[in-house]
Amino acid sequence: MAGGANFPDKMPWEGGKKVWHDAVYALRGPNRRWEVVGTLPHPLAYGVSVTTPLGVICMGGSDAERHYREVFRLQFNKGELSVQPLPNLPLPLANAAGALVGSTIYLAGGADQPGEQSALNQCLAMDLAMKHPAWSTAPPCPGPARILPVAAADKTDFYLFGGAALQPTNGRMARVYLRDAWRYRPKRGWQRLADLPQPCAAGPTPAPYWDGSFLLLGGDDGLHGGLQPPQLHPGFSKTILAYDASANQWRARGAAPAARRPRRASPRRPFSGNTVLSFPAAKCGRASARRRSGPSAPAALREGLWTTC
Repeated sequence: MAGGANFPDKMPWEGGKKVWHDAVYALRGPNRRWEVVGTLPHPLAYGVSVTTPLGVICMGGSDAERHYREVFRLQFNKGELSVQPLPNLPLPLANAAGALVGSTIYLAGGADQPGEQSALNQCLAMDLAMKHPAWSTAPPCPGPARILPVAAADKTDFYLFGGAALQPTNGRMARVYLRDAWRYRPKRGWQRLADLPQPCAAGPTPAPYWDGSFLLLGGDDGLHGGLQPPQLHPGFSKTILAYDASANQWRARGAAPAARRPRRASPRRPFSGNTVLSFPAAKCGRASARRRSGPSAPAALREGLWTTC
């Protein structure tokens, strides 16, 4: 787990200042504690991270001033963290989503400048198996340009779920929360899938795959956007939405471990047969949760049983 942003002293409506972080944490075992093992080249949040057999690929992101193009790989071997540069993105990018299909990373959506003034409708790809990997442009998603979507992947296809479009409303740009779902097959292009039962933006991404379905874990459904006073915000959705790609069907499946506001595009990490999520806990701290796998997983998921780590 690396970087991120939060309000460590006060909530934003109390005058708190957002802080960007550069610490890199490692969890060396399911029953171990998180420990700081190094730092990023600079504070960074809201980028895309994808786990590969050779390390975690970090792409884009932002700080308080701007969005970034840089791409690098984090590797943690024998207690040592290394940061290896990879080809930069063709443009600055944050609040996007991505996933690994085979050896190819796909990125979709996001924005190239701070402030939620515009969203991008692009799709980028880079094959890590190439001798000299480079970014290329794939066909854009036919749906609206969006920030904060959730991505997913199986062995052959890239998926894009929800997010938020941006449109002028009463003299300012406002979010329009999306329910559309899309699948990209490299040789066939984009296909519209069944709509989500409810909007989902800024959910943990890439979405984990379990028991035949992709799982969208909480996120922002837009129901309480602009609520005043903000301290009455009840938190974001806890609903887990399960998408069965073979049947092209959605259903609700249990509850995520916390309804507090998640860090935008919260990364989901496979780890020792589990799914690890990190999210701000009460009073702007940090917590993480681990979904159990194995024979007990179905009951744990139905009943919303998570363990903390």
